[in-house]
Amino acid sequence: MGTQVDKAVLFRSLHAGAQPLVLYNAWDPGSARAVAESGAHAIATGSWSVAAAHGYADGERMPLALALDNLARIVAATTLPVTVDLEGGYGETAEEVGVTVARSIEAGAVGCNLEDSHPAGGGLRGIADQAARLAQARAAAETAGVPLFVNARTDVFLQSPPDAHDAAMVERALERARAYAEAGANGLFVPGLADDALIAMLVQASPLPVNVMAGPGTPSLSRLAALRVARVSHGPGPYLAAMGALAQAARQAAAIDA
Repeated sequence: MGTQVDKAVLFRSLHAGAQPLVLYNAWDPGSARAVAESGAHAIATGSWSVAAAHGYADGERMPLALALDNLARIVAATTLPVTVDLEGGYGETAEEVGVTVARSIEAGAVGCNLEDSHPAGGGLRGIADQAARLAQARAAAETAGVPLFVNARTDVFLQSPPDAHDAAMVERALERARAYAEAGANGLFVPGLADDALIAMLVQASPLPVNVMAGPGTPSLSRLAALRVARVSHGPGPYLAAMGALAQAARQAAAIDA
């Protein structure tokens, strides 16, 4: 499909179409090939699934070197653009996040997710702190000469159950979105948000293209398109479905005919 830069330019353009970019998250080269063969336009990893497939819990417990090796093998397995879930960036400091992003670009990524909650405990980072981390990610991409799509994930809506989500939480997410856009982010990822009216409110006011996660209660893809959502991720869903099917097949294979 061309150079890494070509793939990065294409990946950015996929966020500006009439339909949302659907990312059915993969976790290794085999799953990436299967998703690619479905007609997907791009490949995205999901940290939870990647960690689980390698025997780790989520939350940056999987060694970064292993995560980057897995990324490189996924990139080698497909001609599609690949975006990687880097969780919080595997760094205590903004500068360390920049190094992690630089290494992901070296491994072939054209996009990354960076979340604004702490791996331990899940509390939100301060806005200025997270903006500095995103700025270092952007600087790393500029140094590499790759127009990396930095997807800024905010966990505002994961701090409370869906029935407690309201307009005030949307405004808190928008405050972060404005700071993250100024720091160089390209997209806003809002896992946990599923309410139709609140999604509409967020999309209308966001300075960045909005990414939602598909799940129970999320509006249909056609409705999300009507709301002008730019990107729909599936997170751990594909991995859980695949492992569920595998477990069921194993049970059937071991069953003794009556």
